[in-house]
Amino acid sequence: MEQEQGFIDYIEQSIIKNWDRNALTDYKGVTLQYKDVARKIAKFHIVLESAGIQPGDKIAVCGRNSAHWAVAFLATVTYGAVIVPILHEFKADNIHNIVNHSEAKLLFVGDRAWENLNEEAMPLLMGIVLLTDFTPVVCRNEQLMEAFEHRNVLYGARFPKNFRPEHISYRKEESPEELAVINYTSGTTGYSKGVMLPYRSLESNVAYCHEMLPVRPGDHIVSMLPLGHVFGMVYDFLYGFSAGAHLYFLTRMPSPKIIAQSFSEIKPRVISCVPLIVEKIIKKDILPRIDNKIGKLLLRMPIVNDRIKADMRKKAMEAFGNNFDEIIIGGAPFNADVERFLKQISFPYTIAYGMTECGPIICSSRWETLKPASCGKAATRMEVKIASPDPQNVAGEIICKGANLMLGYYKNAEATSQIIDINGWLHTGDLATMDAEGYVTVRGRSKNMLLTASGQNIYPEEIESKLNNMPYVSESLILLQKDKLVALIYPDFDDAFAHGLEQSDVEKIMEDNRNELNLQLPAYSQITKVKIHFEEFEKTAKKSIKRFMYQEAKG
Repeated sequence: MEQEQGFIDYIEQSIIKNWDRNALTDYKGVTLQYKDVARKIAKFHIVLESAGIQPGDKIAVCGRNSAHWAVAFLATVTYGAVIVPILHEFKADNIHNIVNHSEAKLLFVGDRAWENLNEEAMPLLMGIVLLTDFTPVVCRNEQLMEAFEHRNVLYGARFPKNFRPEHISYRKEESPEELAVINYTSGTTGYSKGVMLPYRSLESNVAYCHEMLPVRPGDHIVSMLPLGHVFGMVYDFLYGFSAGAHLYFLTRMPSPKIIAQSFSEIKPRVISCVPLIVEKIIKKDILPRIDNKIGKLLLRMPIVNDRIKADMRKKAMEAFGNNFDEIIIGGAPFNADVERFLKQISFPYTIAYGMTECGPIICSSRWETLKPASCGKAATRMEVKIASPDPQNVAGEIICKGANLMLGYYKNAEATSQIIDINGWLHTGDLATMDAEGYVTVRGRSKNMLLTASGQNIYPEEIESKLNNMPYVSESLILLQKDKLVALIYPDFDDAFAHGLEQSDVEKIMEDNRNELNLQLPAYSQITKVKIHFEEFEKTAKKSIKRFMYQEAKG
């Protein structure tokens, strides 16, 4: 597909070309064909028009992944309104704040999210509509109520001889710089900023997916990343829909069991996911099937036997449906040992590095050319530099510019000027090196980097990656407390108790893990103490741990 066409052209042409194909399916639920989506969009437009909604007005959508979520999104952008996707995992006060800050006129909301919301806290809304069946539950505008009640009659009057492909002619973006999406970040710093993504960014990101991935009309894609986050929104939904694929929505981040079941049925062509999902499946499903006794230890052993490699690869491919071209992993750092294991067995995965502010892609490469531990090269239409005197050897901040870049933060010029400099370079806050061929290797977040009294820079993610592969460690955080490195560990209690261990045994094993880990670490990054955390760490939508919540952890 060519970059010259606008983003709305992608949507319009896909609907027309794939009219009779299946488009959107709620897993184990309803299926909409492309023509059904087109008809729902047409009814939507009649309602928006009748209610006096103008192009450029904001419409918010908040709910779990579903066919109707996708319809609400498509109907909004093809009308020329600005879509405000909100993560359903956000707390109610944050959702209220986003709706008010964005000045949304309408809110489409899932029934579960709606239970926790208070319409009085969102006084600017004209109406609130349930995503389940597009029923208005709050209506503060007579024309809106009337339009919803009579939408089928109005639709029948406008299209008396049935709705056909030739009726489709959506409003096109007037300029590539026109605002399309305001996506509020789920950042690990505790507050949300509204990232303004223009049509230029959506178009460039979707075009990049078409350049890199082989999805054809009728292929299957599983959407399990939250659509309210730009990674899932672009890689699964917008790319899949524009390619004529059949999208299946899983309503929540699935367990390895649900993945195995759904993927074996659906057989997706490409898979986008966060590292946590792949790591869980490899550690909990693949490794025990290969050798139940040594399990995780396989991650640190070289595999020399070709037959064993082939067997491991076969099992790993089957776990994800055995029909995919590649798995795109993004949103958080990938465990180094798991990655090394996958490289050894020639498993087709790649890393996509990006951020909401780039809608999302900054760097990526095809799996065949990806270098170990790297996140690939600068994406097409993006320029990437490392702010370091010696980018190959000394980590510096990743800075970038190009077609994917946001317009800025909505109603927050100060925050925009802090991240985009006067020359148009976006400062990511991530530290990395770049080799002579342009492959970028992320070392960690600059704000996570720990600086010891002796002046040593320590990247906690690198230590955590090793620790997370040790016996009975589910997840961990490395903290600097009183100039000493401390490991805060959430053990895999289920696994430990299943093996007949007690809490005191787990504590002893964690101490053994600390001693073994220190043998692998230089003197300046030795772990002095282990603290046990008794519940899973709180995470963002991308499954990154909210580090700021644990800096003062006692224990």
